[in-house]
Amino acid sequence: METPYQNHIAKADFDHVYEPAEDSFLLIDALERDLDFLKAKNPTFCLEVGSGSGVVITALGMALPNAFCISTDINFKACEMTKTTAKYNKVLMDSVNMDLAVSFVNNKFDVILFNPPYVVTETSECGTCDITASWAGGDKGREVTDRLLDMIPKKLAQDGIFYLLLIEENIPNEVVEIMAKFGYKSQLIVSRKLRNEQQLVMKFFK
Repeated sequence: METPYQNHIAKADFDHVYEPAEDSFLLIDALERDLDFLKAKNPTFCLEVGSGSGVVITALGMALPNAFCISTDINFKACEMTKTTAKYNKVLMDSVNMDLAVSFVNNKFDVILFNPPYVVTETSECGTCDITASWAGGDKGREVTDRLLDMIPKKLAQDGIFYLLLIEENIPNEVVEIMAKFGYKSQLIVSRKLRNEQQLVMKFFK
């Protein structure tokens, strides 16, 4: 998979939107490892929740040109940046200013991606609409993630795939158990230690 061009983004823009970092590129690496599987699935609708700069969903759109990509972000400036990233890289995409995926119709998406705010923080730090929303995860760093997990059975197509980035502090085994109760199998796609943080990408499917 190609990494999208980001030359259109001014450094000052990242004062307001999460700048692509190791976690962003780890998620792209995971999608690349699973690309043959994804191409065989031939997805129609792909969603990234919390797209930030748009680098991940744009990379997926570049690799799957027949898919229509949609992104959401609670930060309006992130939605604007995602759309410009997609346009700059010639990817057909719409970006919606939305909390997670609450307003979408059920069983819509063949692929859902989420690089959540995973840093362990006080609960009071969650729920903002600015750049803080890109990293503040509350208790276990999972308060936002757990809200999306509850939505996945309704938003994901019956044979859809959900890719989720986590760190060890998020207690991934608990996430696997939650998704198993919803009827989903899990697979670890990639794991990498970056500085003092163990990051991993899980795939959930039926």
